[in-house]
Amino acid sequence: MRRPTAFAALLLALTAPVAAQETTLYRGGPIVTMDGDTPQTVEAVVTEGDRIAFVGSEKEARKVAGDNAAVRDLKGATMLPGFIDAHSHFTVATQMAGGLDLRAAPTPPADIPALQAAIRAHIAARAMPPGQWAIVWQYDQEALAEKRHITRAELDAVAADRPILVLHVSLHGAVANSAALAAAGIDEATPVPPGGIMPRDAAGRLNGVLLEKAMFLMLAKMPQPTAEQKLAALDAAQDAYFAEGYTHAQDGATLPPDIAFLSSDAARQRLRIDLALLPFSTGLDALLAQPDLSFGTYTDHVKLQGIKFVLDGSVQARTGFFTRDYARGSPEGTHPWHGQPVLSEADFVAQAKKAHDRGWQLFVHANGDAAIDMAIRGFDALGIKAADDRRPVVIHSQFQRRDQLPAYARIGVGPAYFSNHAWYWADVHRTNFPAEVVDFISPLRSARAAGLTPSNHSDFSVTPLDTRFMLWTSMARVSPTGVVSGADERLGAYEALQALTTGPAWQAFEEDRKGRIKPGLLADFVILDKNPLTTPVEQIRNIRVVATIKEAKMVWQAPLR
Repeated sequence: MRRPTAFAALLLALTAPVAAQETTLYRGGPIVTMDGDTPQTVEAVVTEGDRIAFVGSEKEARKVAGDNAAVRDLKGATMLPGFIDAHSHFTVATQMAGGLDLRAAPTPPADIPALQAAIRAHIAARAMPPGQWAIVWQYDQEALAEKRHITRAELDAVAADRPILVLHVSLHGAVANSAALAAAGIDEATPVPPGGIMPRDAAGRLNGVLLEKAMFLMLAKMPQPTAEQKLAALDAAQDAYFAEGYTHAQDGATLPPDIAFLSSDAARQRLRIDLALLPFSTGLDALLAQPDLSFGTYTDHVKLQGIKFVLDGSVQARTGFFTRDYARGSPEGTHPWHGQPVLSEADFVAQAKKAHDRGWQLFVHANGDAAIDMAIRGFDALGIKAADDRRPVVIHSQFQRRDQLPAYARIGVGPAYFSNHAWYWADVHRTNFPAEVVDFISPLRSARAAGLTPSNHSDFSVTPLDTRFMLWTSMARVSPTGVVSGADERLGAYEALQALTTGPAWQAFEEDRKGRIKPGLLADFVILDKNPLTTPVEQIRNIRVVATIKEAKMVWQAPLR
Protein backbone atom coordinates (compact mmCIF):
# COMPACT_ATOMS: atom_id res chain seq x y z
CA MET A 1 0.00 0.00 0.00
CA ARG A 2 1.39 3.38 -1.01
CA ARG A 3 1.88 5.85 1.79
CA PRO A 4 0.39 9.29 1.09
CA THR A 5 2.84 12.01 0.21
CA ALA A 6 3.12 15.04 2.49
CA PHE A 7 1.21 17.08 -0.09
CA ALA A 8 -1.59 14.49 -0.29
CA ALA A 9 -1.73 14.20 3.49
CA LEU A 10 -2.13 17.96 3.74
CA LEU A 11 -5.02 17.92 1.27
CA LEU A 12 -6.71 15.13 3.16
CA ALA A 13 -6.33 17.02 6.43
CA LEU A 14 -7.77 20.20 4.97
CA THR A 15 -10.69 18.50 3.28
CA ALA A 16 -11.66 16.03 5.99
CA PRO A 17 -15.43 16.12 6.61
CA VAL A 18 -16.53 18.39 9.42
CA ALA A 19 -19.81 18.85 11.17
CA ALA A 20 -22.00 21.88 10.63
CA GLN A 21 -20.14 24.00 13.18
CA GLU A 22 -19.42 27.55 12.11
CA THR A 23 -16.24 27.70 14.20
CA THR A 24 -12.98 26.48 12.69
CA LEU A 25 -9.47 26.41 14.13
CA TYR A 26 -6.49 26.54 11.76
CA ARG A 27 -3.15 25.41 13.15
CA GLY A 28 -0.08 23.33 12.35
CA GLY A 29 1.88 25.63 10.04
CA PRO A 30 3.17 29.19 9.69
CA ILE A 31 0.31 31.70 9.46
CA VAL A 32 1.56 34.98 8.01
CA THR A 33 -0.93 37.68 8.95
CA MET A 34 0.31 40.52 6.68
CA ASP A 35 -0.78 42.82 9.50
CA GLY A 36 1.90 45.45 9.85
CA ASP A 37 5.01 46.69 8.09
CA THR A 38 7.10 43.71 9.18
CA PRO A 39 6.29 39.99 9.00
CA GLN A 40 4.14 38.62 11.81
CA THR A 41 3.62 34.87 12.08
CA VAL A 42 1.14 33.27 14.47
CA GLU A 43 0.36 29.71 15.52
CA ALA A 44 -3.40 29.65 15.05
CA VAL A 45 -6.50 31.35 13.67
CA VAL A 46 -10.12 30.86 14.67
CA THR A 47 -12.97 31.72 12.33
CA GLU A 48 -16.63 32.11 13.25
CA GLY A 49 -19.07 32.28 10.38
CA ASP A 50 -17.42 34.16 7.54
CA ARG A 51 -15.14 36.25 9.77
CA ILE A 52 -11.88 35.89 11.64
CA ALA A 53 -12.51 35.68 15.39
CA PHE A 54 -9.03 35.17 16.84
CA VAL A 55 -5.38 35.34 15.78
CA GLY A 56 -2.56 34.25 18.07
CA SER A 57 -1.22 31.31 20.04
CA GLU A 58 -2.67 27.84 19.62
CA LYS A 59 -3.28 27.58 23.36
CA GLU A 60 -5.47 30.68 23.40
CA ALA A 61 -7.06 29.75 20.07
CA ARG A 62 -8.29 26.45 21.49
CA LYS A 63 -9.91 28.29 24.39
CA VAL A 64 -11.68 30.66 21.99
CA ALA A 65 -12.71 27.92 19.58
CA GLY A 66 -14.13 25.56 22.19
CA ASP A 67 -14.35 21.80 22.13
CA ASN A 68 -16.81 21.58 19.22
CA ALA A 69 -14.82 23.57 16.66
CA ALA A 70 -13.59 21.95 13.48
CA VAL A 71 -9.79 21.75 13.38
CA ARG A 72 -7.85 22.21 10.15
CA ASP A 73 -4.27 20.95 10.39
CA LEU A 74 -1.99 22.79 7.96
CA LYS A 75 0.65 20.05 8.32
CA GLY A 76 3.47 22.53 7.86
CA ALA A 77 1.92 24.46 4.96
CA THR A 78 1.75 28.26 5.10
CA MET A 79 -1.49 30.23 5.36
CA LEU A 80 -1.81 33.83 4.21
CA PRO A 81 -4.72 36.18 3.55
CA GLY A 82 -6.35 35.51 0.18
CA PHE A 83 -4.64 37.27 -2.70
CA ILE A 84 -6.36 40.35 -4.11
CA ASP A 85 -6.33 40.96 -7.85
CA ALA A 86 -5.27 44.56 -8.39
CA HIS A 87 -6.00 44.52 -12.12
CA SER A 88 -7.07 41.91 -14.63
CA HIS A 89 -9.87 41.30 -17.11
CA PHE A 90 -12.19 38.75 -15.53
CA THR A 91 -14.66 38.81 -18.43
CA VAL A 92 -11.92 37.66 -20.83
CA ALA A 93 -11.77 34.43 -18.85
CA THR A 94 -15.45 33.89 -19.72
CA GLN A 95 -14.92 34.70 -23.41
CA MET A 96 -11.82 32.71 -24.38
CA ALA A 97 -13.59 29.34 -24.53
CA GLY A 98 -13.76 28.13 -28.12
CA GLY A 99 -10.92 30.35 -29.31
CA LEU A 100 -7.32 29.47 -30.03
CA ASP A 101 -5.10 30.33 -27.05
CA LEU A 102 -1.57 30.55 -28.44
CA ARG A 103 0.01 30.67 -24.99
CA ALA A 104 -1.64 27.35 -24.09
CA ALA A 105 -0.12 25.59 -27.09
CA PRO A 106 2.55 22.95 -26.29
CA THR A 107 4.86 24.84 -28.66
CA PRO A 108 3.78 28.43 -29.31
CA PRO A 109 4.24 29.52 -32.95
CA ALA A 110 7.77 30.77 -33.54
CA ASP A 111 7.13 32.44 -36.91
CA ILE A 112 4.31 33.48 -39.23
CA PRO A 113 4.10 30.16 -41.15
CA ALA A 114 3.78 28.33 -37.82
CA LEU A 115 1.07 30.79 -36.72
CA GLN A 116 -0.81 30.18 -39.97
CA ALA A 117 -0.52 26.43 -39.46
CA ALA A 118 -1.83 26.71 -35.88
CA ILE A 119 -4.91 28.63 -37.02
CA ARG A 120 -5.58 26.10 -39.82
CA ALA A 121 -5.26 23.23 -37.35
CA HIS A 122 -7.64 24.95 -34.93
CA ILE A 123 -10.29 25.41 -37.62
CA ALA A 124 -9.93 21.79 -38.76
CA ALA A 125 -9.94 20.32 -35.23
CA ARG A 126 -13.19 22.05 -34.41
CA ALA A 127 -14.72 21.30 -37.83
CA MET A 128 -15.73 24.94 -38.05
CA PRO A 129 -18.17 25.57 -40.91
CA PRO A 130 -17.54 28.35 -43.45
CA GLY A 131 -18.58 31.71 -42.11
CA GLN A 132 -17.87 30.89 -38.45
CA TRP A 133 -15.48 33.31 -36.80
CA ALA A 134 -12.05 32.01 -35.79
CA ILE A 135 -10.77 33.99 -32.78
CA VAL A 136 -7.10 33.77 -31.83
CA TRP A 137 -5.87 34.95 -28.41
CA GLN A 138 -2.43 35.81 -26.96
CA TYR A 139 -0.80 36.81 -30.24
CA ASP A 140 2.49 38.72 -29.87
CA GLN A 141 4.38 39.78 -32.97
CA GLU A 142 7.52 40.23 -30.89
CA ALA A 143 7.52 36.47 -30.20
CA LEU A 144 7.72 35.73 -33.94
CA ALA A 145 10.99 35.40 -35.83
CA GLU A 146 9.86 38.09 -38.30
CA LYS A 147 9.29 40.65 -35.50
CA ARG A 148 6.33 42.05 -37.40
CA HIS A 149 2.58 41.66 -37.51
CA ILE A 150 0.94 38.95 -39.54
CA THR A 151 -1.03 40.62 -42.35
CA ARG A 152 -4.50 40.50 -43.74
CA ALA A 153 -3.21 38.72 -46.86
CA GLU A 154 -1.43 36.09 -44.77
CA LEU A 155 -4.62 35.44 -42.81
CA ASP A 156 -6.62 35.28 -46.05
CA ALA A 157 -4.22 32.53 -47.13
CA VAL A 158 -5.24 30.54 -44.04
CA ALA A 159 -8.97 30.75 -44.76
CA ALA A 160 -10.83 33.26 -46.87
CA ASP A 161 -14.25 31.69 -46.21
CA ARG A 162 -14.61 32.98 -42.67
CA PRO A 163 -13.69 35.97 -40.49
CA ILE A 164 -10.38 35.47 -38.67
CA LEU A 165 -9.46 37.84 -35.85
CA VAL A 166 -6.06 37.57 -34.14
CA LEU A 167 -6.12 39.48 -30.84
CA HIS A 168 -2.90 41.03 -29.62
CA VAL A 169 -1.69 39.86 -26.22
CA SER A 170 -1.90 43.46 -24.93
CA LEU A 171 -5.64 43.62 -25.74
CA HIS A 172 -4.79 46.92 -27.44
CA GLY A 173 -4.87 45.66 -31.01
CA ALA A 174 -5.81 42.92 -33.43
CA VAL A 175 -5.19 41.70 -36.97
CA ALA A 176 -8.17 40.86 -39.19
CA ASN A 177 -8.49 39.04 -42.46
CA SER A 178 -10.59 40.41 -45.33
CA ALA A 179 -13.73 38.58 -44.25
CA ALA A 180 -13.49 40.01 -40.72
CA LEU A 181 -12.91 43.52 -42.05
CA ALA A 182 -15.94 43.15 -44.30
CA ALA A 183 -18.07 41.82 -41.44
CA ALA A 184 -17.18 44.92 -39.42
CA GLY A 185 -17.81 47.25 -42.35
CA ILE A 186 -14.20 48.39 -42.44
CA ASP A 187 -12.57 49.26 -45.76
CA GLU A 188 -10.09 51.71 -47.23
CA ALA A 189 -12.65 54.51 -47.00
CA THR A 190 -13.20 54.02 -43.26
CA PRO A 191 -11.86 57.05 -41.34
CA VAL A 192 -9.18 56.27 -38.79
CA PRO A 193 -10.75 57.11 -35.41
CA PRO A 194 -8.85 59.60 -33.24
CA GLY A 195 -6.43 57.64 -31.09
CA GLY A 196 -6.48 54.70 -33.52
CA ILE A 197 -3.97 53.27 -36.00
CA MET A 198 -4.88 51.42 -39.22
CA PRO A 199 -1.68 50.73 -41.21
CA ARG A 200 -1.71 50.20 -44.97
CA ASP A 201 0.47 48.18 -47.29
CA ALA A 202 2.63 49.54 -50.12
CA ALA A 203 -0.40 49.60 -52.43
CA GLY A 204 -2.40 51.72 -49.99
CA ARG A 205 -4.62 48.82 -48.90
CA LEU A 206 -5.42 48.19 -45.23
CA ASN A 207 -3.06 45.48 -44.02
CA GLY A 208 -5.52 44.23 -41.37
CA VAL A 209 -3.77 45.62 -38.30
CA LEU A 210 -6.14 47.59 -36.04
CA LEU A 211 -4.59 49.28 -33.01
CA GLU A 212 -6.12 51.10 -30.06
CA LYS A 213 -9.41 52.88 -30.96
CA ALA A 214 -9.34 51.38 -34.45
CA MET A 215 -9.77 47.97 -32.79
CA PHE A 216 -13.06 49.17 -31.28
CA LEU A 217 -14.53 49.21 -34.79
CA MET A 218 -13.96 45.47 -34.91
CA LEU A 219 -14.87 44.59 -31.33
CA ALA A 220 -18.35 46.02 -31.81
CA LYS A 221 -18.99 43.44 -34.53
CA MET A 222 -17.35 40.41 -32.96
CA PRO A 223 -19.72 37.57 -32.10
CA GLN A 224 -20.44 37.58 -28.39
CA PRO A 225 -21.30 34.59 -26.21
CA THR A 226 -24.88 34.36 -25.07
CA ALA A 227 -25.86 34.82 -21.44
CA GLU A 228 -26.22 31.05 -21.16
CA GLN A 229 -22.72 30.52 -22.54
CA LYS A 230 -21.33 33.13 -20.15
CA LEU A 231 -23.03 31.46 -17.20
CA ALA A 232 -21.55 28.13 -18.23
CA ALA A 233 -18.09 29.75 -18.35
CA LEU A 234 -18.47 31.60 -15.04
CA ASP A 235 -17.52 28.72 -12.76
CA ALA A 236 -14.42 27.91 -14.80
CA ALA A 237 -13.38 31.58 -14.72
CA GLN A 238 -13.76 31.74 -10.93
CA ASP A 239 -11.86 28.49 -10.51
CA ALA A 240 -8.99 29.89 -12.59
CA TYR A 241 -8.67 32.73 -10.06
CA PHE A 242 -9.22 30.52 -7.02
CA ALA A 243 -6.51 28.14 -8.27
CA GLU A 244 -4.01 31.00 -7.95
CA GLY A 245 -5.12 31.91 -4.43
CA TYR A 246 -7.27 34.89 -5.35
CA THR A 247 -10.37 35.59 -3.28
CA HIS A 248 -11.01 38.95 -4.98
CA ALA A 249 -10.96 39.58 -8.73
CA GLN A 250 -11.29 42.65 -10.91
CA ASP A 251 -12.76 43.18 -14.33
CA GLY A 252 -10.60 46.04 -15.51
CA ALA A 253 -12.68 47.52 -18.36
CA THR A 254 -16.29 46.41 -18.09
CA LEU A 255 -18.57 47.09 -21.05
CA PRO A 256 -22.34 47.68 -20.61
CA PRO A 257 -23.43 44.15 -21.66
CA ASP A 258 -21.00 42.64 -19.13
CA ILE A 259 -22.17 44.98 -16.36
CA ALA A 260 -25.72 43.81 -17.05
CA PHE A 261 -24.68 40.16 -17.09
CA LEU A 262 -22.41 40.15 -14.03
CA SER A 263 -24.94 42.09 -11.93
CA SER A 264 -27.84 39.88 -13.03
CA ASP A 265 -29.56 37.59 -10.53
CA ALA A 266 -28.36 34.52 -12.43
CA ALA A 267 -24.69 35.56 -12.35
CA ARG A 268 -24.79 36.77 -8.74
CA GLN A 269 -26.17 33.41 -7.65
CA ARG A 270 -23.12 31.73 -9.21
CA LEU A 271 -20.43 34.16 -8.07
CA ARG A 272 -18.38 33.01 -5.08
CA ILE A 273 -15.39 35.30 -5.62
CA ASP A 274 -15.59 39.00 -4.80
CA LEU A 275 -15.65 40.80 -8.15
CA ALA A 276 -14.96 44.52 -8.63
CA LEU A 277 -16.13 45.98 -11.93
CA LEU A 278 -14.53 49.02 -13.60
CA PRO A 279 -17.06 50.31 -16.16
CA PHE A 280 -15.28 51.61 -19.24
CA SER A 281 -15.49 55.39 -19.67
CA THR A 282 -17.16 55.06 -23.08
CA GLY A 283 -20.37 54.16 -21.21
CA LEU A 284 -20.02 56.91 -18.59
CA ASP A 285 -22.98 59.07 -19.65
CA ALA A 286 -25.40 56.15 -19.44
CA LEU A 287 -24.19 55.44 -15.91
CA LEU A 288 -24.45 59.09 -14.91
CA ALA A 289 -28.09 59.04 -16.04
CA GLN A 290 -28.85 56.61 -13.17
CA PRO A 291 -29.07 58.86 -10.10
CA ASP A 292 -29.30 56.00 -7.59
CA LEU A 293 -26.42 53.97 -8.99
CA SER A 294 -24.13 52.85 -6.17
CA PHE A 295 -20.36 52.43 -6.45
CA GLY A 296 -18.17 50.77 -3.85
CA THR A 297 -20.93 48.65 -2.31
CA TYR A 298 -21.31 44.92 -2.83
CA THR A 299 -24.50 43.24 -3.92
CA ASP A 300 -23.73 39.65 -2.98
CA HIS A 301 -20.18 39.27 -4.37
CA VAL A 302 -20.16 41.96 -7.08
CA LYS A 303 -19.70 45.72 -6.93
CA LEU A 304 -19.02 48.68 -9.19
CA GLN A 305 -15.62 49.96 -8.06
CA GLY A 306 -14.78 52.96 -10.25
CA ILE A 307 -14.59 54.30 -13.81
CA LYS A 308 -11.81 53.10 -16.13
CA PHE A 309 -10.10 55.60 -18.45
CA VAL A 310 -7.47 54.66 -21.03
CA LEU A 311 -4.94 57.38 -21.85
CA ASP A 312 -2.49 55.44 -24.02
CA GLY A 313 -1.77 52.02 -25.41
CA SER A 314 0.71 49.19 -25.01
CA VAL A 315 4.47 49.74 -24.92
CA GLN A 316 5.25 46.33 -26.45
CA ALA A 317 2.84 47.22 -29.29
CA ARG A 318 4.57 50.65 -29.54
CA THR A 319 1.35 52.55 -28.86
CA GLY A 320 2.25 53.78 -25.36
CA PHE A 321 2.60 57.58 -25.12
CA PHE A 322 6.09 58.88 -24.23
CA THR A 323 8.08 62.09 -24.01
CA ARG A 324 10.88 60.34 -25.94
CA ASP A 325 10.88 58.50 -29.26
CA TYR A 326 10.77 54.77 -29.86
CA ALA A 327 14.05 53.73 -31.48
CA ARG A 328 12.15 51.34 -33.76
CA GLY A 329 9.56 53.90 -34.74
CA SER A 330 5.81 53.51 -34.99
CA PRO A 331 3.88 50.29 -35.66
CA GLU A 332 3.82 51.49 -39.28
CA GLY A 333 7.60 51.93 -39.30
CA THR A 334 7.60 55.72 -39.39
CA HIS A 335 10.02 57.98 -37.52
CA PRO A 336 10.03 59.93 -35.26
CA TRP A 337 7.36 58.33 -33.08
CA HIS A 338 6.70 58.66 -29.38
CA GLY A 339 3.17 57.29 -29.36
CA GLN A 340 -0.06 59.21 -29.03
CA PRO A 341 -2.83 59.56 -26.48
CA VAL A 342 -5.89 57.38 -26.97
CA LEU A 343 -8.03 60.04 -25.29
CA SER A 344 -7.37 63.75 -25.53
CA GLU A 345 -6.42 65.47 -22.31
CA ALA A 346 -9.40 67.82 -22.55
CA ASP A 347 -11.81 64.92 -22.98
CA PHE A 348 -10.18 63.01 -20.12
CA VAL A 349 -10.51 65.93 -17.71
CA ALA A 350 -14.10 66.64 -18.74
CA GLN A 351 -15.18 63.02 -18.36
CA ALA A 352 -13.19 62.40 -15.19
CA LYS A 353 -14.78 65.46 -13.60
CA LYS A 354 -18.25 64.00 -14.14
CA ALA A 355 -17.27 60.77 -12.40
CA HIS A 356 -15.30 62.55 -9.67
CA ASP A 357 -18.22 64.85 -8.91
CA ARG A 358 -20.42 61.80 -8.33
CA GLY A 359 -17.87 60.50 -5.84
CA TRP A 360 -16.77 57.64 -8.06
CA GLN A 361 -13.19 56.39 -7.92
CA LEU A 362 -10.97 57.02 -10.95
CA PHE A 363 -8.89 54.24 -12.53
CA VAL A 364 -6.58 55.48 -15.28
CA HIS A 365 -4.56 53.31 -17.67
CA ALA A 366 -1.24 55.01 -18.37
CA ASN A 367 1.90 53.19 -19.55
CA GLY A 368 4.22 55.80 -21.03
CA ASP A 369 5.57 58.74 -19.06
CA ALA A 370 3.69 61.27 -21.22
CA ALA A 371 0.43 59.48 -20.44
CA ILE A 372 1.33 59.54 -16.74
CA ASP A 373 1.92 63.30 -17.06
CA MET A 374 -1.61 63.55 -18.51
CA ALA A 375 -3.05 61.65 -15.56
CA ILE A 376 -1.23 63.87 -13.05
CA ARG A 377 -2.38 67.07 -14.78
CA GLY A 378 -5.91 65.71 -14.90
CA PHE A 379 -5.98 64.92 -11.19
CA ASP A 380 -4.55 68.35 -10.44
CA ALA A 381 -7.24 69.96 -12.60
CA LEU A 382 -9.83 68.20 -10.46
CA GLY A 383 -8.12 69.44 -7.30
CA ILE A 384 -7.48 65.95 -5.93
CA LYS A 385 -5.13 65.84 -2.92
CA ALA A 386 -3.97 62.95 -0.76
CA ALA A 387 -5.83 64.40 2.21
CA ASP A 388 -9.09 63.97 0.28
CA ASP A 389 -8.60 60.18 0.36
CA ARG A 390 -10.04 59.71 -3.13
CA ARG A 391 -7.33 57.14 -4.03
CA PRO A 392 -7.19 57.45 -7.83
CA VAL A 393 -5.38 54.44 -9.27
CA VAL A 394 -3.01 54.69 -12.23
CA ILE A 395 -3.02 51.24 -13.78
CA HIS A 396 0.38 49.99 -14.95
CA SER A 397 2.34 53.24 -14.37
CA GLN A 398 4.96 51.27 -16.27
CA PHE A 399 7.41 53.82 -17.56
CA GLN A 400 7.08 56.24 -14.70
CA ARG A 401 9.82 58.80 -14.26
CA ARG A 402 11.34 59.26 -10.85
CA ASP A 403 10.19 62.90 -10.76
CA GLN A 404 6.54 61.78 -11.06
CA LEU A 405 6.55 59.92 -7.73
CA PRO A 406 6.21 63.07 -5.56
CA ALA A 407 3.15 64.06 -7.62
CA TYR A 408 1.59 60.67 -6.95
CA ALA A 409 2.24 61.17 -3.22
CA ARG A 410 0.77 64.69 -3.27
CA ILE A 411 -2.39 63.50 -5.02
CA GLY A 412 -2.72 60.21 -3.15
CA VAL A 413 -2.42 57.98 -6.21
CA GLY A 414 -2.31 54.23 -5.78
CA PRO A 415 0.03 52.89 -8.49
CA ALA A 416 -0.98 49.45 -9.80
CA TYR A 417 2.31 48.13 -11.16
CA PHE A 418 3.01 45.24 -13.52
CA SER A 419 6.29 43.52 -12.64
CA ASN A 420 5.69 40.66 -15.11
CA HIS A 421 6.87 43.04 -17.84
CA ALA A 422 10.41 42.55 -16.59
CA TRP A 423 10.16 38.94 -17.77
CA TYR A 424 7.91 39.11 -20.79
CA TRP A 425 8.92 42.35 -22.53
CA ALA A 426 11.92 44.05 -20.91
CA ASP A 427 14.16 42.70 -23.69
CA VAL A 428 11.76 44.18 -26.25
CA HIS A 429 11.68 47.50 -24.39
CA ARG A 430 15.49 47.67 -24.54
CA THR A 431 15.28 47.74 -28.34
CA ASN A 432 13.34 51.00 -28.04
CA PHE A 433 14.57 52.79 -24.94
CA PRO A 434 17.83 53.31 -22.99
CA ALA A 435 18.72 50.95 -20.15
CA GLU A 436 18.13 53.60 -17.47
CA VAL A 437 14.52 53.98 -18.68
CA VAL A 438 13.78 50.25 -18.78
CA ASP A 439 15.45 49.71 -15.41
CA PHE A 440 12.80 51.91 -13.76
CA ILE A 441 9.71 50.08 -15.05
CA SER A 442 7.25 49.25 -12.28
CA PRO A 443 9.34 51.02 -9.60
CA LEU A 444 7.77 49.24 -6.65
CA ARG A 445 10.59 49.90 -4.20
CA SER A 446 10.91 53.60 -5.07
CA ALA A 447 7.14 54.00 -4.81
CA ARG A 448 7.19 52.56 -1.31
CA ALA A 449 10.06 54.88 -0.38
CA ALA A 450 7.96 57.81 -1.63
CA GLY A 451 5.20 56.87 0.82
CA LEU A 452 2.88 55.30 -1.76
CA THR A 453 0.80 52.14 -1.40
CA PRO A 454 1.50 50.16 -4.58
CA SER A 455 -0.02 46.94 -5.84
CA ASN A 456 1.13 44.39 -8.39
CA HIS A 457 -1.01 42.68 -11.02
CA SER A 458 -1.06 40.22 -13.90
CA ASP A 459 -3.31 42.19 -16.29
CA PHE A 460 -4.74 38.79 -17.28
CA SER A 461 -5.11 37.78 -20.05
CA VAL A 462 -2.02 39.84 -20.98
CA THR A 463 0.06 37.62 -18.68
CA PRO A 464 -1.05 34.52 -16.73
CA LEU A 465 -2.87 34.80 -13.40
CA ASP A 466 0.02 32.98 -11.66
CA THR A 467 0.47 34.73 -8.30
CA ARG A 468 3.76 33.07 -7.38
CA PHE A 469 5.23 34.08 -10.72
CA MET A 470 4.19 37.67 -9.94
CA LEU A 471 5.93 37.44 -6.58
CA TRP A 472 9.04 36.16 -8.32
CA THR A 473 9.11 38.83 -11.05
CA SER A 474 8.84 41.59 -8.44
CA MET A 475 11.72 40.02 -6.51
CA ALA A 476 13.98 38.99 -9.41
CA ARG A 477 13.11 41.46 -12.22
CA VAL A 478 14.97 39.32 -14.72
CA SER A 479 14.26 38.64 -18.40
CA PRO A 480 14.53 35.32 -20.29
CA THR A 481 17.97 36.43 -21.49
CA GLY A 482 19.14 36.94 -17.91
CA VAL A 483 19.10 40.75 -17.95
CA VAL A 484 17.99 42.33 -14.67
CA SER A 485 15.84 45.42 -15.06
CA GLY A 486 16.57 47.64 -12.09
CA ALA A 487 18.20 45.61 -9.34
CA ASP A 488 17.52 48.49 -6.93
CA GLU A 489 13.78 48.08 -7.50
CA ARG A 490 13.70 44.42 -6.44
CA LEU A 491 11.38 43.66 -3.53
CA GLY A 492 11.85 41.34 -0.60
CA ALA A 493 9.31 38.55 -0.11
CA TYR A 494 7.20 40.40 2.45
CA GLU A 495 7.02 43.55 0.33
CA ALA A 496 6.12 41.43 -2.69
CA LEU A 497 3.31 39.81 -0.70
CA GLN A 498 2.04 43.22 0.41
CA ALA A 499 1.61 44.14 -3.26
CA LEU A 500 -0.81 41.20 -3.59
CA THR A 501 -2.67 41.70 -0.30
CA THR A 502 -2.63 44.92 1.70
CA GLY A 503 -1.71 47.14 -1.27
CA PRO A 504 -4.65 46.23 -3.53
CA ALA A 505 -6.98 46.10 -0.49
CA TRP A 506 -6.15 49.73 0.23
CA GLN A 507 -6.56 50.74 -3.40
CA ALA A 508 -10.06 49.19 -3.39
CA PHE A 509 -11.03 50.86 -0.06
CA GLU A 510 -11.22 47.40 1.54
CA GLU A 511 -8.29 47.47 3.95
CA ASP A 512 -10.70 46.99 6.87
CA ARG A 513 -12.38 44.01 5.18
CA LYS A 514 -9.63 41.91 3.60
CA GLY A 515 -5.89 41.66 2.86
CA ARG A 516 -4.82 40.77 6.41
CA ILE A 517 -5.47 37.98 8.90
CA LYS A 518 -6.96 40.00 11.71
CA PRO A 519 -10.04 39.64 13.93
CA GLY A 520 -13.13 41.09 12.30
CA LEU A 521 -11.90 40.74 8.72
CA LEU A 522 -13.21 38.22 6.21
CA ALA A 523 -11.99 34.64 6.57
CA ASP A 524 -10.32 34.72 3.14
CA PHE A 525 -7.16 32.59 3.02
CA VAL A 526 -4.71 30.99 0.65
CA ILE A 527 -2.66 27.97 1.73
CA LEU A 528 0.74 27.46 0.07
CA ASP A 529 2.96 24.42 0.22
CA LYS A 530 5.98 26.58 1.13
CA ASN A 531 6.50 29.81 3.03
CA PRO A 532 7.50 32.63 0.64
CA LEU A 533 9.33 34.36 3.49
CA THR A 534 11.80 31.51 3.81
CA THR A 535 11.92 30.28 0.20
CA PRO A 536 14.95 31.28 -1.93
CA VAL A 537 14.07 33.79 -4.64
CA GLU A 538 14.81 31.38 -7.49
CA GLN A 539 12.28 28.89 -6.05
CA ILE A 540 9.45 31.34 -5.33
CA ARG A 541 7.70 30.70 -8.65
CA ASN A 542 7.63 26.95 -7.91
CA ILE A 543 5.50 27.36 -4.78
CA ARG A 544 2.16 25.63 -5.17
CA VAL A 545 -1.30 26.72 -4.06
CA VAL A 546 -2.76 23.96 -1.89
CA ALA A 547 -6.16 25.48 -1.18
CA THR A 548 -8.15 28.70 -1.32
CA ILE A 549 -10.73 29.58 1.32
CA LYS A 550 -13.34 32.27 0.76
CA GLU A 551 -15.33 33.45 3.78
CA ALA A 552 -14.40 30.29 5.68
CA LYS A 553 -15.51 27.99 2.85
CA MET A 554 -13.11 25.85 0.83
CA VAL A 555 -13.59 27.07 -2.75
CA TRP A 556 -10.60 25.40 -4.40
CA GLN A 557 -8.10 22.70 -3.57
CA ALA A 558 -5.21 21.25 -5.53
CA PRO A 559 -5.83 17.83 -7.04
CA LEU A 560 -4.17 14.90 -5.33
CA ARG A 561 -0.97 13.83 -7.07
